Amino acid sequence: MNILKGTIQDLLFYSYELNEEINLLVYKPANFSPLYKYHLLVTADGKDYFQLGRMAMLCDGLLSEKEIENIIVVGVPYDTTKDRREKYHPTGIKHEAYIRFLAHELIPFLDQEFPTFQMGMGRALIGDSLGATISLLAAIKYPNTFGKVILQSPYINKSVLEKVMNTNTTSLLSIYHSIGKHETAVNLTDDKVYDFLTPNRELNKYLKKHSLSYVYNEFDGDHTWTYWQGDLRTSLKAMFGS
Repeated sequence: MNILKGTIQDLLFYSYELNEEINLLVYKPANFSPLYKYHLLVTADGKDYFQLGRMAMLCDGLLSEKEIENIIVVGVPYDTTKDRREKYHPTGIKHEAYIRFLAHELIPFLDQEFPTFQMGMGRALIGDSLGATISLLAAIKYPNTFGKVILQSPYINKSVLEKVMNTNTTSLLSIYHSIGKHETAVNLTDDKVYDFLTPNRELNKYLKKHSLSYVYNEFDGDHTWTYWQGDLRTSLKAMFGS
C-alpha cells in the first residue's frame, strides 16, 4: 500500500494563562484541505508523542488504510521535568492555569486556525503518566469541550480518584484507558516509587460503569514508551475508527 505522508509544522502560540510562548507541533494529513472537517487530538507531552510515539507515521498509516477518520494532531510540549510537574501534577502550581489554557485559549485558537468539527466529540486529549492525569482532569472539567480522552498509564492517587467520582461527568466522555501489568513499582521524578497498577484498576471499576463509551486495556509491559508506542495504534482506532 502506498502510504501518503502528512506534514508537521511548528506553530507559535502565546498563552496568557501560563504567561509563556508555546511552540506547538501540528500534524496535518497528506490530504489536508480546508474543504474537509477534522477531528482534533491534543497531546500533552507533545514532543514525546511525536518523537517516541511516532505519532505522524502512525497516523499516516492509519489514514492511508482508512482505519481512522480525518485527524489533526497538536502536540503541546513541556520545557523541563520541573515545568511538566508544575503543569500536569494535580498539586502543581500551574495545574489549574494549564487546564484553563487548554479549554479557554488553545481550543478557540485551533478552531479558528483549522477546519475542525468544533464540538466535544470532535476533540480528544491524550497523555501518558502525568500527561494522562492532566488530560483526564481537563476532560472531566470541560466535557463539552473535550468529548474524548486517551489515558496511557495515568498517575492516579486518592485525590484524583475522588475528583473523578465527585465531578461525575465521565458519563459524557468516551474514554480509552490502558495500564501495564508490570507497573507496580514505578520510579517517580521525586525519587519515590509508586504502584500505578492498583489505583488504575480502581479507576477502571468506576469508569466501566460511568462512561459514555469505555475501552480498557491491560498490556503486558511497564511504564515506558516501548509499550505506550505499541498501544497507540489501538487507542487511535478505538477513538477515531472509521
